[in-house]
Amino acid sequence: MNRYFIHLFFDGTAYHGWQIQKNANTIQAELNRALETILQTPIETTGCGRTDTGVHASDFYAHFDTTEKIDYKLITHRLNTVLPKDIAIKSITEVDKNMSARFDAIQREYKYFLTYQRDPFLVNRVFFYYKKLDVDKMNEAAKLLLQYEDFSCFSKAHTQVKTNRCNIKYASWALENLGLNQTECLVFTIQANRFLRGMVRAIVGTLLEIGIGNKTIKQFKEIIESKDRSQAGMSVEPHGLYLTQVLYPEELL
Repeated sequence: MNRYFIHLFFDGTAYHGWQIQKNANTIQAELNRALETILQTPIETTGCGRTDTGVHASDFYAHFDTTEKIDYKLITHRLNTVLPKDIAIKSITEVDKNMSARFDAIQREYKYFLTYQRDPFLVNRVFFYYKKLDVDKMNEAAKLLLQYEDFSCFSKAHTQVKTNRCNIKYASWALENLGLNQTECLVFTIQANRFLRGMVRAIVGTLLEIGIGNKTIKQFKEIIESKDRSQAGMSVEPHGLYLTQVLYPEELL
């Protein structure tokens, strides 16, 4: 059996996330279908994580197994002709048969994009937010995330995980210019070894509450320590969220 890593990226607007679901179209379902069409054999891919409905990824990995040796470049080209236009393959690499796209990832990075300025070229790409924000206070609160490990307060309920502990290494807001019009956007970047379901969108929603003055830094700390999802803010819209980096040990890739 041979194992291959697929490096891909996608616009999640039309999909119910990565993972296969009944009666809903997903990135994984499209990728499995394309691989089976080309390789003429049943294929099951395993992704590096789960993205929610409408969330995008500029850096995503999946692995699959097959008994056949494949021509990486040829299969990459053929996949990009078969897949929908909002999913693209960057490369395919053969890896050790024990390597996992999901479990061997050592760090993931998400970015959340919002703007005060309406821009038709950023529809479904950036979250339009009409209230002015105190970015300094939001960054002060974001620094507190690095002091904790249990983020139950930002997790969706009834998820199938053994622990809600994550090691956040970086969390900060900064200004960037995006798109054809170089529209000014406020971007939240967060890096950790793992993330819980809905975690980033809940963190952003809670930080926005601080930015508009509805919550204090002290309350943000109390929310984390409560481990209670009902204490945190609402989850922001998914279309502003991107999985932007997945890292593996250098010796594995």
